[in-house]
Amino acid sequence: MDQGGVPPVFSASAEVDGGHLRVVVTGEVDMATADTMFQTALRDPAERITLDLRAVTFFDSAAIHAVVRLAQRHPGTLAVLPSRQVSRVLDIAGLGDQSWLHTA
Repeated sequence: MDQGGVPPVFSASAEVDGGHLRVVVTGEVDMATADTMFQTALRDPAERITLDLRAVTFFDSAAIHAVVRLAQRHPGTLAVLPSRQVSRVLDIAGLGDQSWLHTA
């Protein structure tokens, strides 16, 4: 959708609480931003990682790849909280039943 020349808003921020890293991502995650999301999740060592994607409005194959790579690097310690759009894309990709995906 044309947004009148305004680039889509993307942000990825991280906060650590003890051994828990929480990464909050907003906006569009695509080939231009997926690596930033991935690197933000790796910035601080943590025992558990929550990737909060509830404010993500667009999610493409580069974003899927980044999440799968995070799940492989952090087996059993990654929790992904998806938006409706992210859930739909992951379902279409055949990843809707992954243990790291925590739908409401």
